[in-house]
Amino acid sequence: MKIVTDIQELRDQLRGQNRASFVPTMGNLHEGHLSLMRIARQHGDPVIASIFVNRLQFGPNEDFDKYPRTLEADAEKLEKEGVYVLFAPTESVLYPEPQEYRVDPPKQLGDILEGEFRPGFFKGVCTVVLKLFSCVQPKVAVFGKKDYQQLMIVRQMAHQFALPVEIVAGETIRAADGLALSSRNIYLSDTERAEAPQLQLALKNLRLKVLELVYQSGQQSALDQELRSLEKNCIDALRKRGWQPDYIAVRKRSDLREPSLSDLQQKRELVILAAAKLGKTRLIDNLEV
Repeated sequence: MKIVTDIQELRDQLRGQNRASFVPTMGNLHEGHLSLMRIARQHGDPVIASIFVNRLQFGPNEDFDKYPRTLEADAEKLEKEGVYVLFAPTESVLYPEPQEYRVDPPKQLGDILEGEFRPGFFKGVCTVVLKLFSCVQPKVAVFGKKDYQQLMIVRQMAHQFALPVEIVAGETIRAADGLALSSRNIYLSDTERAEAPQLQLALKNLRLKVLELVYQSGQQSALDQELRSLEKNCIDALRKRGWQPDYIAVRKRSDLREPSLSDLQQKRELVILAAAKLGKTRLIDNLEV
């Protein structure tokens, strides 16, 4: 595996490669990231990974400076997975001048859920992803379902810009107790780590209740009230356990909008999305219905 830090060197290295699969990351890699590398290998060759902690997607009170940088350990893991090139640019390489041109996703997708609680986050994500696509020029790019809203936004961006890249989704990888793997899990204390799987358990319980609602869907007004009530009950249950939920929301998978009575009657595919703090650590998760 070759580690490349310069954009022109990357393009030279990839010249003539028209079936490249790409997995962008911020490093501090775990089994969830490595599973995406394996998916990428199934969809193209060679596999390119990137590691770049993107300042543009961090808010003023978020953990940019303390986000773990583990390049040497990450490179060893990627080499074992058969990655061809690791693109690891510095900030001065990827943003040699102020990045004044930004990609702003539509408000109905980018300003809800994560976008409401992390203003500007998806603008930063879209901007860096588009720039990385420009550098790597992959045929396929793989994103994990754990960051469900991010996956949807990147997929829509690629579609609307007619980018010649297929966006492939990778399933969320979990620990044996159900906790979704995340680079931020290292911030959890032992007590918090033992409690953390309760988020996924709460979503599973909510899914069962949503499915019951789907099969007995009645009037629209009652449906809206029922869904909001189910979401609120789930939030309240987590609060009683010491969590600080930002949101728990039942949405359509296609566009992350609230489902209508017609959507439920036609058995449209749904997803439950959640974000909550446990101590000082903010965890996100989701569950398809």
